[in-house]
Amino acid sequence: MKIPLQITFRGFSSSDALSHVVREEADKLEEFYDRITSCRVVVEQPHRHHRKGKHFHVRIDLTVPGTELVAGRDPAENEGFEDPFVAVAESFRAIRRMLQDWAQKRRDVKAHGAAPQELPEGEEGDEGEAVA
Repeated sequence: MKIPLQITFRGFSSSDALSHVVREEADKLEEFYDRITSCRVVVEQPHRHHRKGKHFHVRIDLTVPGTELVAGRDPAENEGFEDPFVAVAESFRAIRRMLQDWAQKRRDVKAHGAAPQELPEGEEGDEGEAVA
């Protein structure tokens, strides 16, 4: 099954190569959890500072049954995000970790006989936030 994917580019022209990378990364997420409902990716170049270079911000909203996982990479945190491909790769790395953690908690809860709805709500991940 393919993940319903929405890609948005803001502040710069979209590129087929960058869209392709986003699609490949999104497809890999199904290896960790196969019931992903949707994936929204926003790649944005908010400011164009001539002295500081172009910086890119990436936000990924991943919807799974019962919750939404959100990961973002802010250009202010890392100078490496002058490259949109690096920003996308780092953001998908963060959402992948969040999805793995969420799926593991879900398996642990089921293994102990509790209902999946009894997962802890509103826990924050390393690189983003989980929204119940």
